[in-house]
Amino acid sequence: MTITIHRGIDQIGGCITEIASANGTKILIDLGHNLPSGDEPTVDKYEDDATIDDLLKGVNAIFYTHPHGDHVGFETQVSKRGIPQYIGSVSKELMLLLKEHLAFTGNPKHKAELDAFKEFHTFVAKDKIPIKDITVTPYFVSHSAPDAYMFVIECDGKKVLHTGDFRDHGYRGKGLLPTISKYIVRRKIDVLITEGTMLSRDDSRLMTENELKHNAIELFRNHRNLFVMCSSMDADRLASFYQAALATGKMFVVDGYQWKVLETVENTLGTHSSLYRFPARRYFAKHLEEIQNAAQNKGVVMMVRNNQKCREFIDTIYPTLRPEETCFLYSQFLGYIMKEHSAFQQSTYDFVHSRDWHFEYLHTSGHASREALAMVCNKVNPRLAIIPIHREAESDFRSLDITQELKDKVHTESTTIEGVKIIIK
Repeated sequence: MTITIHRGIDQIGGCITEIASANGTKILIDLGHNLPSGDEPTVDKYEDDATIDDLLKGVNAIFYTHPHGDHVGFETQVSKRGIPQYIGSVSKELMLLLKEHLAFTGNPKHKAELDAFKEFHTFVAKDKIPIKDITVTPYFVSHSAPDAYMFVIECDGKKVLHTGDFRDHGYRGKGLLPTISKYIVRRKIDVLITEGTMLSRDDSRLMTENELKHNAIELFRNHRNLFVMCSSMDADRLASFYQAALATGKMFVVDGYQWKVLETVENTLGTHSSLYRFPARRYFAKHLEEIQNAAQNKGVVMMVRNNQKCREFIDTIYPTLRPEETCFLYSQFLGYIMKEHSAFQQSTYDFVHSRDWHFEYLHTSGHASREALAMVCNKVNPRLAIIPIHREAESDFRSLDITQELKDKVHTESTTIEGVKIIIK
């Protein structure tokens, strides 16, 4: 077995992991874009045909842990080369919705992406997928994407666990430890490949999604009307704000695209849990008079995004509101609106501060805390190696509260261990 970390050993986002058997079968885990730097467009060497040709040479299949843009982003180039692509079924539905929404503008790039996603294969958690002499088994994990997975990859008599992005503080995060205990530990993992996003960030305890909901309820009680900005596909966060709106008697308002996302979440996740049902939502293009009336009474919670339609809606309704009773609640990575941060986005900052409203920040990460990372390492207890990816270069995985034996197994440079060749690029 050969494990190649093409990208991710020293950066967050854009991770690409290759696993190859001695017989030459190859799979990739994730193939997404580098994260953008502020408002600048993403720069990625794999946009070059010759470079991505070299990466994809001999690849038999690609598996995506979840549909964020730094994990899936070259679907058109892969599709043109006839390589099968696999993703969770809910992720596929949400990405088809997004690409249909973007393709509506007539941009041929988005139409090609839509056509590529239509060809994606889907998988079911715990069902084995054979790719010649490599077997991949997905297991659900909680993340800010509603349909995320880790993979156990079996090849040449060895077993690898690739965690993807995960957390244990989301609504479904309590299933992480039972899943590992019941399904992973008994597999006797040889190599653990895990994210380390939070290693170099604030090491204070992360707020749970349920705690965030209760904090949102308090905020909603203190402001009559709120404009709220969060990821349009973060089902947990949307559920938190919807539940907070219900608890405070406020109307929950969305745009057309967000309406369809919530409809998809209801028809999939909502069939298993009432948490992911949003029956009382309103669409601002169709219920404007009703929304305006509600804004003068108990108030409204308006989910907004930085686009033309939302700006027009704000232009319409904001003059009817009292600024002292109005709040903009920001629930995304804070670096996007911090001028001194490398991820600063001027356009997002301008949108967030476009009115004389009260500003509040309420967010919790979609990534594993230091405690969760240590728990996974200690519980999985890989026999040969731990390879940390999706992490900043200066982060130190050995600083986690893990056994000394596991610290000695952390590898960030190329090596070979008991016939497993690890290549770090």
